[in-house]
Amino acid sequence: MVRNMLGIAASLMMLASSAGAAHASPNGVWELESRDTRIQLALCGDGTQLCGTLVWLSDVDYNEQYKPFLNAPVANGIKQTSPNRWKGAMQLFGYKMTGTITQRSETQMTLQGCAFLVVCKSYEMFKYSE
Repeated sequence: MVRNMLGIAASLMMLASSAGAAHASPNGVWELESRDTRIQLALCGDGTQLCGTLVWLSDVDYNEQYKPFLNAPVANGIKQTSPNRWKGAMQLFGYKMTGTITQRSETQMTLQGCAFLVVCKSYEMFKYSE
């Protein structure tokens, strides 16, 4: 559970920090590199903050325990620190964490996050399209 939580947090952080993605929009559904979790992200607040919601989990059995968190906020008004980079508090699967989301391109972002101040991880996220 912590692995998935940190994965989502790390993916969100990657979305936020890319300098090469100056005109890329974070709006849309983003899938973790593990392909078991999707998060809907959108600019919010004054248009520079980032908000996100857990919108999909794979049918893998271990995700059954995470279903209560579907459609729950993951990020609520994370502050932009530079173009395509956001930093702040997030909540994944009931765990609070801090991290950075960096958008690398129109279709890729990196999420780097830490829970309990010592468990840190980085994840890649890719824009999902059906």
